[in-house]
Amino acid sequence: MSRDYFQFKQFTVWQGKSAFRVGTDGVLLGAIADTAGRRRILDIGTGTGLIALMLAQRCDAEIVAIEPHRDSFLQARGNTLQSPWPDRIKLVNSSLQDFNPGDMLFDLIVSNPPWFTDSLKCPDPARSAARHDDALSGHDLLEGVLRLLSCDGIFQVIMPVTEGRIFIEKALSYGMHCTGITHISPTQSSLPKRMIISLGRQKSDVSEHFLAIEKGKRHEYTSEFIELVKDFYLKL
Repeated sequence: MSRDYFQFKQFTVWQGKSAFRVGTDGVLLGAIADTAGRRRILDIGTGTGLIALMLAQRCDAEIVAIEPHRDSFLQARGNTLQSPWPDRIKLVNSSLQDFNPGDMLFDLIVSNPPWFTDSLKCPDPARSAARHDDALSGHDLLEGVLRLLSCDGIFQVIMPVTEGRIFIEKALSYGMHCTGITHISPTQSSLPKRMIISLGRQKSDVSEHFLAIEKGKRHEYTSEFIELVKDFYLKL
């Protein structure tokens, strides 16, 4: 059984009531997202609040984190209130489709979205919603981003490779251009399993980066991964 909390260097993430627990995907996105110069950040489907907390540690931006699942929202709010940054993170119990911040636009939007499409669902409805795209389809995600992203803002999302490639093509049909990809491999000898995709309204050359998490043996991390997460993980 997994723990009810995950202790980071500057904050604790309680997760016993959340539909989606702390995972490597969220940590990677929280550590890699481009926070430089960002003033307003939106975290879509914050779950435990992990990514919002990581971004608050990394920058001084105002952060809004939305979560439709009530228990997850309450847990994320509790995690935020107990963190060093409760005044800079606003939690909203809302789906992306219903989220209405008025005239506010965001110069960075991030999401670790549901990505199992038409696959066997978990019998727990909350966990199933966290892992499938029924409640937040690619169409809904892109429509929401287009509505909320500033003209020169970027949208960054982590996905499995196959789904990510499809999503890049889909985004293009919405006028969103891929500007960067970080290819993430479990080990130095394995093919990428995840990709962090950067999308923007403006077309530009695509910058590509590659990251391996482990050298080969379990928990024997690469120097690049250690450098990326050392400010967060207790034992690194």
